[in-house]
Amino acid sequence: MNIKHLVLGLLLVGSASFVNAQTTQTDSTVATSQAGTNPTIDALKKQIEANPKDTDALAKLAGAYQDASDWTNAVDTWKKISALLPDWAPSYYSQAYAYQSAKDDANAKLAYEKYIATVKPEEVEENKKNLAYAYFYIAFAEQTTDPNKAKEHIAKSIQYDPTNQDAVKLNKVLNS
Repeated sequence: MNIKHLVLGLLLVGSASFVNAQTTQTDSTVATSQAGTNPTIDALKKQIEANPKDTDALAKLAGAYQDASDWTNAVDTWKKISALLPDWAPSYYSQAYAYQSAKDDANAKLAYEKYIATVKPEEVEENKKNLAYAYFYIAFAEQTTDPNKAKEHIAKSIQYDPTNQDAVKLNKVLNS
């Protein structure tokens, strides 16, 4: 299960920010030490100190942590955004991605479930690819512990993105 590239459009307070979710892994201790000397992260942290509820700056900071592969701080920052904007589904998807990148599968699964539950009906069309991946991830995680639930989730994944070959393969395995 390897994501080649995710781009999550973040729309906050009338402005758009794009977080480029990288699949490249680095040692988190290296990333953390680099984050302390990252001018972008330092500037955003100062901006947030001045206004802790600036969700646009928080989203940019979370993206900067992800770019630095600092998954712990990325998760913490996405959690702050979720606390400020509990009905904003993309923050849960991004949390899940950061957890997944940190190899914290249990919390990634929970965050993907929260993302699915938070997507509003009028937002489904624009979130189909992310929904498909979230359902795929949950199905993959549940394939041994709850095969019936995994089958339900993989069916939803394929419903949202029938071109995802990983989902198609998992569907065949689950239903064989």
